[in-house]
Amino acid sequence: MSTAQLSVYFFLQAGVIILVCRLVGRLAQRFGQPQVVGEMIAGVTLGPSLFGALLPETQALLFPKASMDMLYVAGQVGVGMYMFLVGTEFRADHFRARYRSAMAVSWAGILVPFLLAFALAPWLQHVPGLFSEKTRFIEVALFLGAAIAITAFPMLARIIHERGLAGTPLGTLALTAGAMDDAAAWCILAIVLASFGGSWMQAWLAIGGGIAYLSFMLLAGRRLLRPLAARIPEQGPLPPSVLAWIMALFFLCAWSMDAIGIHAVFGGFILGACLPRGVLTERLRELLQPMVVVVLLPLFFTYSGLKTQLSVFLDPAMLLPAMAILLASFGGKAIACWAAARLSGESPHDAKAIGALMNARGLMELLIINIGLQAGVIEPGLFSILVIMAILTTLMATPLFNRIMRNHGATAARVAGDPSLP
Repeated sequence: MSTAQLSVYFFLQAGVIILVCRLVGRLAQRFGQPQVVGEMIAGVTLGPSLFGALLPETQALLFPKASMDMLYVAGQVGVGMYMFLVGTEFRADHFRARYRSAMAVSWAGILVPFLLAFALAPWLQHVPGLFSEKTRFIEVALFLGAAIAITAFPMLARIIHERGLAGTPLGTLALTAGAMDDAAAWCILAIVLASFGGSWMQAWLAIGGGIAYLSFMLLAGRRLLRPLAARIPEQGPLPPSVLAWIMALFFLCAWSMDAIGIHAVFGGFILGACLPRGVLTERLRELLQPMVVVVLLPLFFTYSGLKTQLSVFLDPAMLLPAMAILLASFGGKAIACWAAARLSGESPHDAKAIGALMNARGLMELLIINIGLQAGVIEPGLFSILVIMAILTTLMATPLFNRIMRNHGATAARVAGDPSLP
């Protein structure tokens, strides 16, 4: 396929993706789900599991394999820029105030899933269709632990943003714990791929490079970025020169994290978190957020959905392993994070909200299992089970979170003496 043909396909795909994501997103909102959940489901429906099953020739014509690389790059730009914008709303003062809680929730959300994974690994390693025959016990346990421990960081950020919690103590605590969990999961994935492929250099590069990047941005990056804020006028649009500098920095930071094997989203998020607060970040959000949310982010959701194949889940032999993995995923994440939040001094309301939010896996789960499938670590059976887990946990997160918030509001009203409440 020529470059000109790829361009034609991309424009058509982008138009269809945006329309379908908006329509399914609106439908999801009618059922109490955020727009982002509808967009995730829309991505899966455009793939081989629904659209491809009903109209295989049309689906193959609209999304030929030769065009997937271009869609992948556009999707990575979208999710990276979205996490950059989320970082601009990160409140360091709230993080410092709840540092103990964030660390406790993060560690619980990592350790408990890995303990469950090590308990299940001796059995699941020998179930046909889950792991490659070349995969050793330690690789099975570590990959399964990373898949259970990971949080839907971009989706978590989107839910928090849509609910107006960005910048609040609860939102900052959830984002901080989610970021820590996902960073740890990506480092573990790097170790699994290094062990499976026989190259440990990539694992050490991912862990060491990630720590070095974070340390530099926190210790020196924030100070070096301050002059950008001084060039912003109180009135008027963002100067093109400032936007050019920031976008160049974003792409370089995303490249650095992608190159070492973690993920571009962390480079963008940390850059956004280190930018000076005030007029600069406000103008950036006003300028970039509509395009990123409406146009670019759905491309990321759809690319992952196009790689999802759910037909394998119909195999009866997969039912018992699927139930075990689903139970370990639900209990290992939600209950562990709730308990850790309570033990670290958070209120019952906030602890329940944290448990509900941290249990969502979303597209970060799909991303990590796609990598595992492409590397040959896992097989289509486990891939399909984990896709179901990602969708179910994400669908559960918003209703549970909304119920917790409503119950908290009703309790507060009763305490205040509202006569309309029983």
